[in-house]
Amino acid sequence: MPHRLTLPLVGLLALLAGCATASPRAANPDAHKAELRHYVESGQYLREITPVAAEARTWIAQRAARRVADERLAVVFDLDETLWSNWAGLVREDFAYVPVVWEAWVAEARAPAIEPVREVYRVARRLGVDVIFLTDRRERERAATERNLRAIGCGEYAALIFESDKSTETAAQFKAAQRQRLAAEGRVIIANLGDQDSDLAGGCAERTFKLPDPFYFTP
Repeated sequence: MPHRLTLPLVGLLALLAGCATASPRAANPDAHKAELRHYVESGQYLREITPVAAEARTWIAQRAARRVADERLAVVFDLDETLWSNWAGLVREDFAYVPVVWEAWVAEARAPAIEPVREVYRVARRLGVDVIFLTDRRERERAATERNLRAIGCGEYAALIFESDKSTETAAQFKAAQRQRLAAEGRVIIANLGDQDSDLAGGCAERTFKLPDPFYFTP
């Protein structure tokens, strides 16, 4: 979850439209919070993630099997609500976004893995495909983020890329530029996984895999 986040419940209706529990009651924030809780606690959230992750695993295996000599294959992962879940922090703060509270949550370094996506990570590692984590968390959050990655068994990777603390780019601008840089360095990004459109915008990946996220929006 980035620092310049637009959080629920403003603009949430459009995001919830794809959820089985969605309804158009814009005037009742508590009802939407209840819908979000049901969406996660009923298992629907994980059920929607699972086939996307399975498709990504299949594609990575197929593409790795066609690798040519000296081809530097890579998979790019977002972190928040992609590799791991901040659900406990969101619920604890009743879906509000307070920067100091978010930073405290990051410092705890205990966001749990989203298991189907962690398995995508494991498949990429097993097949010798470079794993690159590309997050619009800030550089000052590196140490805590690294601890969290180790805690969920994802501590081995080719690169972990953060936005600078003073960046004014949107997430979409930052991530597109970083993928372009990676491509210019000779990497072939065969898959890009994220929960936000801004994680995937701008190309420089053979395939993209969009995970559901009705919790917040990152431009």
